[in-house]
Amino acid sequence: MLSNMAASLILHKRISTTLAKAKELKKFVEPLVTRAKEDSTHNRRIAFSYLKSKEAIKALFGEVIEKVGTRPGGYTRIIKTGFRLGDNAEMCIIELVDFNELMLKDAKPAKKTTRRSRRSTGKAADAPAATATETDNGEQ
Repeated sequence: MLSNMAASLILHKRISTTLAKAKELKKFVEPLVTRAKEDSTHNRRIAFSYLKSKEAIKALFGEVIEKVGTRPGGYTRIIKTGFRLGDNAEMCIIELVDFNELMLKDAKPAKKTTRRSRRSTGKAADAPAATATETDNGEQ
């Protein structure tokens, strides 16, 4: 089961599963990604013994390593999504970190702006006007 889930994760970059399976899958996939950093025949054969899928090996040693090759660890992310209706199992999405375009856009630093003081001189000008209208309304 773990080899099939790992192959699906590598091919599709994101899968939805239960939290318990995702935590075990994380322990199964991360050493494979670490091993794939060095592209050798020996490492490919070891990864194939775990994954048993040629397409997953090509994707792992190709496009996955291009994105996460410089990362020192932590190649997967688990995002909790709620509970399943049938048996109330906790569901989550497990994904490869650098393949989520939405989070990559948020992670980029925004343009720095200068901070301005929150002190406003307008309140002092507005306060007498507000009290004048209150007194006018009270007299009528």
